Amino acid sequence: MRDFRDAKAMAKTLREALHAKSVTFTNSESQELVARILGFRDWNVLAATIQTAQPTAKSVSAETSIPAGAEIPLIPMRDLVLFPHMISRIFVAREKTRQAVEHALASNRRVLLVAQRHGGDDHPSTLEALYPVGVIANVVDRQTQVDGALKVTVCGLQRTGMVRLTDDGFLAAEVTPIDDERGQSTEAAALSSAVLDAYQIYAEVDFSALPPGSKARFGLPSIGNPSLLADTVAPLLSISIEQKQQLLETNNVVARLQRLIELMSNGRPKAVA
Repeated sequence: MRDFRDAKAMAKTLREALHAKSVTFTNSESQELVARILGFRDWNVLAATIQTAQPTAKSVSAETSIPAGAEIPLIPMRDLVLFPHMISRIFVAREKTRQAVEHALASNRRVLLVAQRHGGDDHPSTLEALYPVGVIANVVDRQTQVDGALKVTVCGLQRTGMVRLTDDGFLAAEVTPIDDERGQSTEAAALSSAVLDAYQIYAEVDFSALPPGSKARFGLPSIGNPSLLADTVAPLLSISIEQKQQLLETNNVVARLQRLIELMSNGRPKAVA
């Protein structure tokens, strides 16, 4: 299965294959079909997801264009720690969170995802009820389910801390974006190779044995961006919410890479019979 970012090539291949069998498909028709195959509502949603996932030379801080002190609609998460560059589909049922999503869609599509300290808390409305660091994210898509819940696709952009919360029909947080430290250091570059090697052992996969282009299926970037590599590996590990949150709160890239190696050295948790 090719990665969703190969969608345009997949659509072209599909169109050419059908043409060889005397079945005529327009470019847009083949794109819509590929979008459905990959689980997206339509090509526009898939195209937006691809664009959001593309790495750029700009800093994430520049991409968000949200200064310190800005107020961002807040989405408390019971069992998810979102990382920068991570794409996730979440379900929203709480009314205040629904209002936060709708407000974001009506403005700049930015929300702040923050993990709750206690998953059973139905109304986390204080700083004490939430972890102190979350991720500013872009709302890529929103769909209303049959039961009224929202299915929202988000893409993480940047770590951020919270200064205070406001409640005006929905929760919002005054934020202070957090920048990486030591991300371009020689030590970070060396640790990136070690992290990728450790992940191959942890996940029991040999990247060198994969056909060209197949590495994209695992969602792993190259080692050229240590911070991006760390934030891509972290969600793939079978570790607790608390451990993932600790990784999210570690803005020192060298320390984050070292912690990843430590966690992976313990291996995957044993399945309970």
